[in-house]
Amino acid sequence: MIVLRSRREIEKLKAANRMVAEVLELLKKSVRPGISTAALDKIAEEEIVGRGARPAFKGYAGFPATLCTSINHEIVHGIPSRKRKLKEGDIISIDVGVCLDGYYGDAAITVPVGKISNVARNLLEVTRVSLEKAIARAWPGERLHTLSYSVQEHAEKNGFSVVRDFVGHGIGTELHEPPQIPNYGRPGTGLLLKSGMVLAIEPMINQGSWEVDVLADGWTAVTRDRKLSAHFEHTIAITDDGPEILSTLED
Repeated sequence: MIVLRSRREIEKLKAANRMVAEVLELLKKSVRPGISTAALDKIAEEEIVGRGARPAFKGYAGFPATLCTSINHEIVHGIPSRKRKLKEGDIISIDVGVCLDGYYGDAAITVPVGKISNVARNLLEVTRVSLEKAIARAWPGERLHTLSYSVQEHAEKNGFSVVRDFVGHGIGTELHEPPQIPNYGRPGTGLLLKSGMVLAIEPMINQGSWEVDVLADGWTAVTRDRKLSAHFEHTIAITDDGPEILSTLED
C-alpha cells in the first residue's frame, strides 16, 4: 500500500534526507586518489551515528556496510573494502541511507576522482540531468512512467542506456516502499501521482549496454560489457505546489 505522508511526516523525512545530503557532501570532499572505499565508509558511519541516526543499509538483507561504493563499471551495491583504493580517472557512485527518528533518507551521487575522461564526464552530466528531468515531472495528476520516460529519453538521445534490473522506490518509515520506479517506460502510463507520495528516484545509466551481471559477492552489480556506469538519486515529496527535493542542502 502506498502511504500518503502528512506535512509533519514530510518534515521528518526532510530531516533524514538533509542528513544524507550533508554526509554526501562530506564524502564528495573526501574523494581523492589513494583513499580506500572502506575509509569513506568509516567517515560516513561515524558522521551518521554521531548525529544520532543509524546507517540504513548496514545489515539490510545482510549488507555489510554503511555505504554502497560502486567504481567505474560497477552500477550499484558495491561493498566498501580496504583493498579498493581510488585512482586518478576513476568515477565512484556513493549511495547513502539513514534512519532518523523512524524515518528514512536515501540519495546517491557519482563523483569524479581527479581528472576523468570526456566520456565519463558526459555520462555523469547526462545521468544527473536525467534525474532533474524526472523530478520536474513529479506533480500530482501525472503518471509515474512519464517520469521514467524522461530519464530514458534523455539518456538514450545522448547515446547511453538505462539499467532495467534495478529501480527507484517509495520511501518513508521503511527504506523500500511501493511503488517501484523504473527508469524507462511509456509516458502517460503507470500509477497516478498524488500529493503526499515520497519517492526515491534513481537513474542508473550505462555507457554501453543496459545489461547487468551480479558478482560472486551477491551484491555488486556491474555492466555486462564492463563499460562505465553512473548513478544519481534524490528523495522527493510530491506536493500540491510541485516536487520538493528532500535530499538537498538547499532550503
